Parts: sequence; structure tokens; C-alpha cells
Amino acid sequence: MPHLRFSNLELGAVLYESGDVMHDVYFPTDSIVSLLYVMEDGRSAEISVVGNEGLVGIALFMGGQSTPSRAVVQSAGHGYMLPGRELKAEFDRHGEFHHLLLRYTQALITQMAQTAACNRHHSIDQQLCRWLLLSMDRLNGPELNMTQELIANMLGVRREGVTEAAAKLQDLGVIEYRRGHIKILDRPQLEQRSWECYAVVKKESDRLLEQLSYPTYFRRK
Repeated sequence: MPHLRFSNLELGAVLYESGDVMHDVYFPTDSIVSLLYVMEDGRSAEISVVGNEGLVGIALFMGGQSTPSRAVVQSAGHGYMLPGRELKAEFDRHGEFHHLLLRYTQALITQMAQTAACNRHHSIDQQLCRWLLLSMDRLNGPELNMTQELIANMLGVRREGVTEAAAKLQDLGVIEYRRGHIKILDRPQLEQRSWECYAVVKKESDRLLEQLSYPTYFRRK
């Protein structure tokens, strides 16, 4: 606890760039961080999201020090920053923290694999449903502030495709969308329309992290 530093995570802030050597890890509390894979021509697509269930910077304890992904704050909020040397020192003690980080890494890999499959085989409508559900879980609420352009960048698709998908969901009464503000009205239908992509990730995360809960001192107002 003495090594943790409470941090404001502003919308669009880049926590690390592709290829950067990492020195710190972040534990989001009420914010969401997107991990994006960056192509040589500058285009990018989201490979996973991290919220209050995990941490940003697994390369530090997996031995890689750097990664080809970029970490960007998708939803502003707060989190805790921990120096990488302190993380590795605790990880190397092979205690409960060590096992917890490995379980979280497995959950994150599952999310990445399912995201790749969803982006390859499912429509933009289904991708949007999966993305909304994963984001809402990490905010612990039914509302999200996010423009269609930003969502399109996360999914690696054209904005027009997201506009059509969001309009369809709104017509069906699944969401309410206005001026970058999204509210979930019918979560069961949203889960149904995401096919198995959300359910697989949620089930595996719950299985691996079911005992995880933040101590009361993490729940800062």
C-alpha cells in the first residue's frame, strides 16, 4: 500500500505506447483502459479492455518489459499506479499476489482471443454489443460517455458502421444514444445479441477472479 499512488486517468491519456519499456503498472478503479494493437500505417484496433477487475502492464511481470500494444484511457476516472520494481518484488515472492496475477493474465488472454474471433466472424452489430457489455461491467453501471467515432476506432471499423448498429439497437429499445451518451435499457437482449462472445469472457473471468474484490481503501469516492 505505501507504494501505490492515486492517479487521475484522463480521457485519451496514453499510459504507454507500442514498444515502450514499461516502468509502472496501473490498477484502474472507476476508469477503463483500452489495449490497442497498432499497425505500421498507424491504424489500430482494440484487443482488450481493462477496468476495476485488472491491471495495465502485465509485460512487467511476464518478463517482456514491453509490448506491441498501446494503452489508452477509454473512459476517464481514477486508478492506482505502482512502480514496476515493487510489482516484480511481490510477484517473485510466489504468494497469493503471484497466483492472482497469473489468473488475471489467463482471463485477459481469453478476452483477447474471443475479441479476435468476434472481429473476424461477427457483424459490427454483434461486436458493438460485446464491447458495450464489457465496458459496462467495468463501470458498474448502465451508462457510458463515448462518441461513435471513438467506438469505431476501438473496433477498427468505419464510423458509419457504428452509427447504423447503434441506430438499430436504439430502434429495438436496447440502448438510448444521444450526444455521445449511451444508456443500456435492455441488458438481457444486449447479451443475447452479442452471441457467445461476451458470455465466454464473462464466464472465464468470473471463474478465475471470483474471489477478487477491492479492499475498502481502494473504493475512494
